[in-house]
Amino acid sequence: MQYWLMKSEPDVWSIDQQKKAGIKGAPWDGVRNYQAAKNLKNMRKGDLCFFYHSNIGKEIVGIVKVIKESYIDKTDKTGRFVAVTVQFKSRFLKPITLENIKKNKDLSHLALIKQSRLSVMPVDYKSWKIINKMSRI
Repeated sequence: MQYWLMKSEPDVWSIDQQKKAGIKGAPWDGVRNYQAAKNLKNMRKGDLCFFYHSNIGKEIVGIVKVIKESYIDKTDKTGRFVAVTVQFKSRFLKPITLENIKKNKDLSHLALIKQSRLSVMPVDYKSWKIINKMSRI
């Protein structure tokens, strides 16, 4: 299993909308950055992803699960980019702010900090555990 972080602007697609999508999930589409698209292609069914509200909030608000691996993104007229389908898994009672992530030196290597404009990025297992623990403190 691999771990990821996916960013969405909450006024475009929020964790609440993801939850309302139910067990059928919803496509994670509209990604037009080649590095982020490559990350989508590397996702496998069952992988877990942090759901990050970008721009408004700048915080990890929950977890989604990949339920369908990459396929051609229907919103891309060129046919070059892909989407995956993700399903709501959980919402954090206490969102993890970018500010708090930056304060934790064990997370300083994350792409969330080093490549702040990247919308889909891998998260190593150790960081996954640290962030999950932060959501319960």
